[in-house]
Amino acid sequence: MATYKKKYKPKNKPEVEVEEVETINVEDSTTAEVFNTLDETASKSEKWIEENSKPLFLALVGIVVVFLAYQGYNRYIVEPNELEASNELAFPRKYFNEASTAGSGIDSLLTLGLEGADGKYGFLNIADSYSGTKAGNLANYYAGISYLQMKKYDKAIEFLSKFNSDDEMLGPVSLGAIGDAFADINQPEDALEYYENAANKKANNFTTPLFLYKAGQIAMELKKFDKAEAFFTKIKESFSKSEQGRDIEKFIAAAKYAQQ
Repeated sequence: MATYKKKYKPKNKPEVEVEEVETINVEDSTTAEVFNTLDETASKSEKWIEENSKPLFLALVGIVVVFLAYQGYNRYIVEPNELEASNELAFPRKYFNEASTAGSGIDSLLTLGLEGADGKYGFLNIADSYSGTKAGNLANYYAGISYLQMKKYDKAIEFLSKFNSDDEMLGPVSLGAIGDAFADINQPEDALEYYENAANKKANNFTTPLFLYKAGQIAMELKKFDKAEAFFTKIKESFSKSEQGRDIEKFIAAAKYAQQ
């Protein structure tokens, strides 16, 4: 702390010397220290950037290249591929839809849908050739349902298992269809698992009570009466106005009686 001497002459008194203390503002000192620290940090940062400028530039270039490649891939490969696959799907769907209303010859129509004809792709070709597209995914669903209708249950399970969807209807229906296939080849434990998954996939007033009911029926067959009661009770509580909810009381009573 700096000091200096100053003469002071009181009125009517001899002149005396006193020490006067120079006051230093603490806040100003602290601020200066902060700025000095910031200057040092900035200098270190600048030095680091200078030393690593080339790697940083290359990393930035790499990010830009990846972004542009991704955009280009989507625009020039994915989108055209999706459109092409979607167009291909129209041909076999025509036979699939015809089979759903035909009184006879269903298997031949379904086979045309699966295998294609006249140089056009069927569901099997589309699922294989456009496996990364939405249409390719959907082709697995159509193929699985076609095989289920043709009673080729192993094939139905194979293709339906490849299908994945969060759609409110298709998601549950595809899982329930796998349950149907397992039920038809006498694998009730597997059927029950898929019916439960189907019921829980997406809650709605159509598929949820349907697969709860099927799960309840399989649970009764497996003598899992408490589970059956739970499935039937859920229909009563949440889906009483559904088709399955109309007579659900008698199924609840049957499950309770079987537990006695």
